[in-house]
This record gives sequence, C-alpha cells and structure tokens, in this order.
Amino acid sequence: MGGQKFEYDESGATYFYFVLSFLALILVPATFYYWPRKRKEDPAKQAEQCQCPQCKQKKIIIEQSQPYKKVKNFFIMLAIISGWLLFAFIAMKVSQFDYEMSNFDPYEILGLPPGATQGEIKKSYRKQSLILHPDKETGDEKAFMRLTKAYQALTDDEARRNWEKYGNPDGPGAMSFGIALPSWIVEKENSVWVLGLYALVFMVALPTAVGTWWYRSIRFSGEQVLLDTTQMYFYFCHKTPSMPLKRALMILAASCEFDRRHNSEIIERITDNEEVPMLLRELPNLGEKNKEQPLCRPYSIKARALLHAHLLRMSLPQDTLEVDRRYIVSRCPDLIVEMVNCVNQLIALAYARRIPRLPTIGTIENVMKLSPMIVQGLWEKKSPLLQLPYITDDHLKYFVSRKKPVKSLLQLAQLTGEDRRHVLRFLNDKQYEDVVKVLGNMPYIHFQVNTEVIDDENSTVVTAGAIVTVTVFLRRTNMKELFGDTSVKEKNTMKNDEQGGGENGENDKNEKTEKNDKKDSQKRPVWMKQKKHVPAKKGKKAAPKQAKAAPATAPTPNPPPATAEKTKEKDPKKKDEEGQGDESDEGSSDESRSYSEGSGDESRDKSSPDAEDDDQWEKFQKRIQKRERLEGRSKSSHPVHCPYFPLEKQEYWWCYICDRKSNTLLTAPAHVTALVDAHELQLRFTAPRWPGLYTFACCLRSDSYIKMEQEQDIKLDVKGAAAVPAEHPQWDISDSDSENNDEGANESEFTTDDEVEEE
Repeated sequence: MGGQKFEYDESGATYFYFVLSFLALILVPATFYYWPRKRKEDPAKQAEQCQCPQCKQKKIIIEQSQPYKKVKNFFIMLAIISGWLLFAFIAMKVSQFDYEMSNFDPYEILGLPPGATQGEIKKSYRKQSLILHPDKETGDEKAFMRLTKAYQALTDDEARRNWEKYGNPDGPGAMSFGIALPSWIVEKENSVWVLGLYALVFMVALPTAVGTWWYRSIRFSGEQVLLDTTQMYFYFCHKTPSMPLKRALMILAASCEFDRRHNSEIIERITDNEEVPMLLRELPNLGEKNKEQPLCRPYSIKARALLHAHLLRMSLPQDTLEVDRRYIVSRCPDLIVEMVNCVNQLIALAYARRIPRLPTIGTIENVMKLSPMIVQGLWEKKSPLLQLPYITDDHLKYFVSRKKPVKSLLQLAQLTGEDRRHVLRFLNDKQYEDVVKVLGNMPYIHFQVNTEVIDDENSTVVTAGAIVTVTVFLRRTNMKELFGDTSVKEKNTMKNDEQGGGENGENDKNEKTEKNDKKDSQKRPVWMKQKKHVPAKKGKKAAPKQAKAAPATAPTPNPPPATAEKTKEKDPKKKDEEGQGDESDEGSSDESRSYSEGSGDESRDKSSPDAEDDDQWEKFQKRIQKRERLEGRSKSSHPVHCPYFPLEKQEYWWCYICDRKSNTLLTAPAHVTALVDAHELQLRFTAPRWPGLYTFACCLRSDSYIKMEQEQDIKLDVKGAAAVPAEHPQWDISDSDSENNDEGANESEFTTDDEVEEE
C-alpha cells in the first residue's frame, strides 16, 4: 500500500481555490453594503419639501460638511471593481486547470462503449493515432499520450486490473495531502520575512487595533455618550431634584463632549477670546457667574452661550462661532436622551430607598422639553407658530387679531383655506405654499390607552398591588387631513373630534374592541395571588379590613414600584426659577387640551374568552415582540422640518405614565423611534396598595416639535385584595401585624380622588 505524502501547492490549483473563496467572502457583502448609491428622491416627496431660504441653506451646509464624500466614493468603487476583476481572473485560471487525469476513463478516451472487444480497441487506437500523432499536421502530443495510456490500460492485463480495482492503470498511489499555500512560503531563504510578517500582524497590529477599540468603547455608554458626562448628569440631577428648564440647559452645556480634553473634535480658536465675551454681553440671564464645577469652566460657558444664541436664532460669525454652534447643537439630542435616562434611573433608585430625594416629574419633563427647543431653535415659552417658515415675532399679531385667536398649529390647520389665507395675508403665494406644505406634513397623533391586569383571573378588575399593563396605541397622520378646506369627510371627522369621538370614529372603536377581544388573559394559580402585607407607618387613617393582605404580583422587569409620599398640591407643575412665564404654561395646556380632544376612549375593558387558538396567537405575538427587541429598534420615522438644526432629524416620541397629584413617575419613559404609521407599546406599573379611585396621566411628548404633547387620564378603581383563606394557617397574620396594618392602613404612595376633594 502506498505511503502518505505532504506537499505544498506547486501548480497553484489549490491555492487559487483558496483565494477565490476568500475574495468571494469579502466582495459579496462589501459590494452590497459599501457600493455608493445615489438616492433618487421621489418627485412627489421632493415637491412637498419646504423651499424657504433656511431649508436651502441647510442643504448646502449638509453637502459642505462632507467635502471628501465624492473622493471617498471613488476609491470605494475602484477597490470593489478591482476586487471583482481579480476574482474573474482567478476564476478563469481555475477553469483552465487540467482535470483529465483525475477523471481517467480509457473507454471514453477511445470512444468505445464499456466491454468492447480487443479488436475494436486496436481499431479505434490506430484510427485516432493517425490523427493525434505528433508527427502529423493535426497532431496533439498531450492528447496522443492520453490515447496511448488508455490503449495500454485496456490491452495490458495488469494495467487493466489496476484500473478496474484502483481507478489508475499504474496501481495504487501515495495518499497526498495538499496545503493551499505556495511552496515559497516555507522555503528557508524566505523564513525570516514570513515570520516577520506574522509577528507584525498578530503581535503588533492586531493587539493594537483591539486595544484601541476597547479603550475607546469603554469610555462611552450605550447611547454613545461619555461616561464622564453620564456621571455628571447623575450628580446634578440628584443635587437638584426640582430642576427648572434653564438649569437643565446649563447642565447640558457642561457635557464633556464640548470639552477639548475629552473630545478632540472640539476646536479652540484665538478669536474666542474676543468673540465669546462679545456674545456674552448680548445674552441676558446666562448665569455665567455660577461657581459650580464644571458649570463655570470656559468650555461650558461658551457652549451655554451658543445654545442660548441658537434658541434666540441669533446670527453668529460664519467661520468661527457658527461652526461651533452647529457641532454643539448636533450633539444635543443624544445627550438629552442620556439625561432623561439618568433622571429615570434616579427615580427608580429613590423608589428603592437607595437615595433620599426623589426627582420630580417636572425635572424629567423639563429635560424632555430641551429636545424640541434645540431642534427648532426656539424657546419653549415662545409661540409654536414660529416653527413654520417665514413667520417671525412681528407676524404673531395677525394670529391674535381674529375673534378666535390662533395660538397653536392645530388651530391653524383646522381653519378653512380662506380663513388660513386671510391670517397669513402677509405672505406671498410662494411663501404661503411653503407654509401649507410644512404645516400639512406635521404629525397629528391619535392617542389611545387600554388598561388591564394581564396575569389576573379578571383582567378588568384592578386589585391593590397588582401589575397594571397599559397598552398605548399610537397612529400617526399628517396634519393636512385636518385642513378645513380639503373634503367633506374630513370636516365630519373634525366635527366628531369636537364631540369627543376622536379621529378614529366608531369603526376604529369596533376594530379595537375586536382586537382586544381576541387576547386572552392567562389564569394564575391561587398560590400566586396572596401576599403578606407589610406593616405601614403610624398616624394614618384606618383602612378596610379586606385591605390587610395584598395580592402578590409576578416579578416584571419594567415597573418601578412607586413609593412617593402623598402631596396636597393640586397642580404639581412648577415654574422655572428663571421665570418661564404664564404664556408658556397656558399655551402648552391649550395645545395639550386640543390634541387630547381626538384621542378616543380613556380606558377599555377587554373580554377574555377561553380558546386555544387565541392563546397560541398571544404567544406568537409575544415571540414577534421579543424578536423585534433582539433585532434592535428602528430609528426611521418621518423627517422633521427643522431649518435651524444642522442635521437631518427624524420624529421621535416619549411615552410615560405619571401621577400628577403626588408628582411621581410611574413608568420609565418609552422612547418611540419607529412611529411611521402605527405603533403599539405596553407600559407596566404597580397599582396602589390601598383601595380607592385614582387618576393617573398617560403622556406623549415629542422630541422634535414644541407644544405637541398629549395627555390622557387613566382612572383606576382599585379594589381591595381578596381575604386570606382560613384553611391556610401558614398565611395567618399575627395580632401584632394586624394592629400595625390597621394603624397605617391608609398610607399610600398615591393620592386618591376622594382625598383631593376633602382637601
């Protein structure tokens, strides 16, 4: 039997196969992901875009921000094309390799069927040898050698037996193991260069690349914000539980992303010594005399001044401060999201009794207000009409001169075409067309909530301490559907809105009811419904006897248990220390009230039929939601009209539940980043521990448009927990526990509606 032989690729066949596979693995995904594509905008969408001077200037700025884009795309195309040319060349070389000996068949070479006689074999050999002999004009030496080998394999008895047994006329050969590398790699004279290359790649370049990536990645949080910035947010949000709007803006300007020591993209110019003091003199109430670190550092004061100038829409030197303003403003949305997360985590820590002071709901809402202010370049107390192109403070008098003043974008959209044109009579036809385009493309959100207790026997009854699931249905439409001059159908729809029926009407109500009826509430074992009651503080009212034991709730990751003390304030909203006037609060409340008119029913009960198909459907929906969470959130919704923001912006929303009476946050704000047409999300919180009628608020807030928030009341009639069964002695409550429970029976983290009436 033949031995084994190891050999390197001398001919290049195996090596070419290796290179061909390697190139294919790189070129296919690289071509798909990196090939430059020219995005051709839809002419219809392009016609709907605003053509105001600010929007045109923004497009020019975005194009100029990528000066080397064309050169970069050229080199990417050149590299990909070169790779495919190399791939085609190697494929052609591989196709030309000689595989005839590996598929040796003497009958096929002689052109005879298997089992031919010796006479037929000799006859065919003589006939073909006259043609293929090298001495003939039509001769082919290579083909003649194969013909001779085939003739010998069929005429020689031993060669024929070897071919029939081993597939080779010469008998068994040595087992060969080929290595897909050329032989020069292991040659002695090249060993130094090969080892040097290996050492350079695997001992120097690779560890350096991994170390650099690791060092850079550990400095950032999940939102790509510096961890030093996150720690600063935690410190100041904990230090200032009730944070006014200007204080939040001051903390935002102190982010480490704007410090040269933490961010190499920050440019420090000599001209800042003259231009920044001049800018500070033009800005009132900037708070530059604050002595807190890092709020008093030069980079923080400069960033704060630029943000104030941005909100006042001031013109700055184009080559210096204007460039810095664009960079700072472009980084703010991500920083605001991180600040919201920090405040939310502090609230959760306060609920868990790990920190003494609880940030108020006004703090997190003031932080959220910063995002639309930065995107629109406008103070929150200003009129929301200034978000439209061509409209300035001097034009606001035209909106209030009517018998019914127009104070919001929604009111302007609901006007008839004649009235709207009369209000905007200071604009020419081209400008009026741009205003109508922008207004018509702004969002109008249909906002509905549904409350249930999923893991309870009766999902429509809320018991003390249960996990309440609030399903929020969001449906986005353009504000152009509210135009008073579009169609009779839309006029009837607006009429239904005024009557409280909402944009959805009876058809949507029936659809939602059918959808809710399909879901089945899963029953829980009896042993999961009981829980020993924790003794409460003394000095409170006595609670009903049935409230001595509260039901246990299944552990859920989302709901933070609220434990804030009750308050006697009827209106928890606080004004800013810097004097955010009544104009802002009134405008915001009017806008919120008008938006909530079309929001539909407050809370709907859901029937729970026992059916296996519905159960399977529920599990299927949960699997789909889990897969979406694993795949990551989409961040594509609708473009925002924001000519003063230097980048393209998409519409995002925050949705959360709070208790206005006790001024507490019940759920973590859900950041909705994929509201294209419709979106559904679930918010969970723990119901109050004591029976009573409670009113909570489900809030929806935009991060792109000012005064487009909505708020819908959620009324919960919390029932007492079921009595402890007598046949379970291990659940008996001692007399001392009963006394303690009676003493603090009415202590609750929430304020009931009855208590507010008594006050």
